[in-house]
This record gives sequence, C-alpha cells and structure tokens, in this order.
Amino acid sequence: MAGNTFGTLFRLTTFGESHGTALGGVIDGCPAGLELDTEKIQYELNRRKPGQSAIVTQRKEPDEFRILSGVFEGKTTGVPIGFVIENTNQKSHDYSHIKDSYRPSHADYVYDQKYGFRDYRGGGRSSARETACRVVGGAIAKQLLKGVTIEAYVSSVGDIFLEKPYQDLDFSKREDNPVRCPDAEVARRMEEYIKEIRKQGDTVGGTVTCVVRNVPIGLGEPVFDKLHADLGKAMLSINAVKGFEYGSGFCGAKMKGSEHNDLYNPDGSTKTNLSGGIQGGISNGMDIYFRVAFKPVATIMQSQPTIDRDGNIVEMQGKGRHDPCVVPRAVPIVEAMAALVLADHFLMNKSVRL
Repeated sequence: MAGNTFGTLFRLTTFGESHGTALGGVIDGCPAGLELDTEKIQYELNRRKPGQSAIVTQRKEPDEFRILSGVFEGKTTGVPIGFVIENTNQKSHDYSHIKDSYRPSHADYVYDQKYGFRDYRGGGRSSARETACRVVGGAIAKQLLKGVTIEAYVSSVGDIFLEKPYQDLDFSKREDNPVRCPDAEVARRMEEYIKEIRKQGDTVGGTVTCVVRNVPIGLGEPVFDKLHADLGKAMLSINAVKGFEYGSGFCGAKMKGSEHNDLYNPDGSTKTNLSGGIQGGISNGMDIYFRVAFKPVATIMQSQPTIDRDGNIVEMQGKGRHDPCVVPRAVPIVEAMAALVLADHFLMNKSVRL
C-alpha cells in the first residue's frame, strides 16, 4: 500500500490498523537540538482519544505514546523519530457481521475491489484511529514552529452554526465543553443535538475552523506546492473530510474584485484579510484561516440495505462503538495536519536564497 508518508523535508510515515497490536509512526527530517515537551504531545493525544465524553465513541484507549528513537536527554538527535501507540481495547467481534458485506458509504467495498482483501475489523487501515499518529507528528511540528499558534474549533454541527467571526471568540474556552466550541450557548445546543442524533441511532456532520497566527512571510512554493494547496491536501486526507476552503472561500466567488482585494498598510500588512493569509501560494504574514467540512459517520445504528461479496442485497445494522459526530475529536487532528504542513514549508523556506 502506497501513500503512507506525508511531507517533503519534515516527513511523517504512519503504520498500523485499528484492531492491530499497535499504531505508530516515523518522523524523518526533524532538525537536531529541538527540546521536546512530551507532556504537550500527550495532551494533544488526549484531546483526540476515544471515550473522553458522552458524545464520542466509548472505546476506551489511553493512547499513550512511546518514543523509540531520535530523542536523547529530551532533545531530538536528527535521526528518525520512531514512536508507537499500543491498542488495548479492541473488540473485533463487533465487526464479524460485516466480514462478507459492505457498509454503505464506507471504504469497505473499494478496499476489497482494489486489494482483493480487507481487514474488516474496524476498517483496518481506513479507520480514523490512524489519525492518532498524525497528532503525535503534529504535536512535534508545533514545537518546531516557535511563536506560531495553531488553534481550531468546532464551528458547526448539522445546521447549528457559530456565526461569530474568529476575532470575536475567546479560544481559551474551547476545552470548556465536550464539543470544543468556544461559545458556551452554541456549544450547549450542539451537544444536545449530537445526543439526540445518537439516540436515533444516526450520525451528523459538521465543520472545524482553524486559525494560524504569527506565520512568517514567505512560506509556500509557487506553482504546484502552494501553501494553501498543501493545506488542502492535508485536510482532505483526514477521514470523513468532504470540503476545504480558506480565506473568503466559496463566498469570494460572489464578490467583485473591488470588494475582494486586500489593500495594503504602509508596513505591508493588509486592511482586510479575504486572502486568508496566503497570496500567490505564499504566506503574507496575516492570519491564515480555513474551514474543513466533515460528513456524517458512515456507520449508523439503523438497518440499511447493502450488498455482500456475491452482489446479493442484504440488510445491515451497525454495531460496536462509533462517534455520532466526529468534529469534536477532529479539532486536534486538523491542528496537527496544519502544523505538519507549516513545519515542512518552514524548513523548505530555509533553502530558497543565500
């Protein structure tokens, strides 16, 4: 299977399956001498791990990581950083009913068609459990990006939207509720709606907004490796993501140039930021902000018709432990993937001129 490595200079390769012995990864290209705070890495994993609240999957995994190489006396040595996260709470029998049939809108069918074989236990490699490795890589990338802040939050669940612009939000409130929405009243409505959806045996989608501040000017390579292009690829590689927009996004398509242009201040900053902090594929020093759309989880606790390996129509109902809405746990994943992209471009930018 190809496609398990992300990045050019700062590269993360992940391995493992949802119901295998362990997940893990190798980070190559991290400079030597970076002092690592392992508590910060574990904190990010705790934000993503299952079983953390009543509105997420109740699979109980501690998601404790262990570094195998590349760190000595608390600092990176410049060699590949290897790490593992052991699986401790698999219930593979929950998936025996899909051994010979395919969950609608899941990766089951296409995996079987592509490889002629699939690990049906939790989806195997297609499971979102793989994103735990991304969170470790992103947490290390965050520590490389001195002074840069990367903060994401849930901006919608179903048709419940947080309408306030990010500049008016108190990001310190994000962790005050299980939804990770920085507005208490909107978060309450979102949480109640997710619980209602769960009782129905259904799932619901939502969006995560991410804001990156204090980005140096000049990150991003023109033409094919534009900064926003790599951010888009990073976000669209996350399980269940269906859309990505940055800056004015699709709303910009309705505007005139005279409305959309960001006019300059004498210091090079701009009076507005419809560009979303990126112009010509290169960061301009303004805030980078973008929104990521997540679909409803494919596995629902309702009976649906599907097909088996022989093409017969059969009835299927989801079993096991699943998220009724992925966006609360997706917040640290979005931040991690943004950090991986920015760390990669930060290192690439070191080589562009004498």
